Amino acid sequence: QVQLVESGGGLVQAGDSLRLSCAASVRTFSRYTLAWFRRAPGKEREFVAAISWSGLSTSYADSVKGRFTISRDNAKITVPLQMNRLKPEDTAVYYCAATSLGWGLRGVTSYDYWGRGTQVTVSS
Repeated sequence: QVQLVESGGGLVQAGDSLRLSCAASVRTFSRYTLAWFRRAPGKEREFVAAISWSGLSTSYADSVKGRFTISRDNAKITVPLQMNRLKPEDTAVYYCAATSLGWGLRGVTSYDYWGRGTQVTVSS
């Protein structure tokens, strides 16, 4: 069983930075691919970024590439998401997710475990 808890959301202005964190409660954390998804008002949940179990591979949605950075600390069992140069269109509830199915997965249904989400609001 994997439990994920997000933190770090808030209200910021366009161009600001924000750092989200996902704390995991699992013994075999290093076996999971971890990812961040988001759901904007009136839209479907979408992939944002993922990091492999080793931390050596990362993947980003085109909309955040170059602005967001995902990392992981297998000792602390956390998955930070550093978000820079935020835009109003980044406004969403951000979710942490985990999957044991492997690397390279961007579909919502590929992830077994989800946190409850943290709200990020970017004003213009």
